[in-house]
Amino acid sequence: MLPEERISIRVETEVMAPITKVWMIWNDPAYITKWYNASDDWHAPFAENNLKVGDQFKIRMAAKDGSVEFDFIGVYTLIKEHEQIEYRIEDGRKVSVSFDDLGKSTKVIEIFEAENVHPPEVQKGGWQAILDSFKKCVESN
Repeated sequence: MLPEERISIRVETEVMAPITKVWMIWNDPAYITKWYNASDDWHAPFAENNLKVGDQFKIRMAAKDGSVEFDFIGVYTLIKEHEQIEYRIEDGRKVSVSFDDLGKSTKVIEIFEAENVHPPEVQKGGWQAILDSFKKCVESN
């Protein structure tokens, strides 16, 4: 599948918190390490984030049993504070995250280009699980 043929997948959640709190927890490496996981047997022991167009973020994903780890790295292509973030991950796929200020809550929508290894449903499930972990982190802090 060529990049122009990639499937776009959408995940979303509504977080019961104001946009300023949602934005801060999404982008602060100290919080990223608390929420960036798709299941309880994984964690993010390290994160760095340079939230500027042309700069990058890096999140280390690791199985808690130590069996495997990898770095998730992206370069920012668009940043509109409290509205939208776009980036390209190392394999060239594009990701867009929008933040919709609903007053007492914030809707977060992530749209990402699917990779060619795992079925789209599996990818959607993993990205949704990370987004659900984010929601839980924000609402408990």
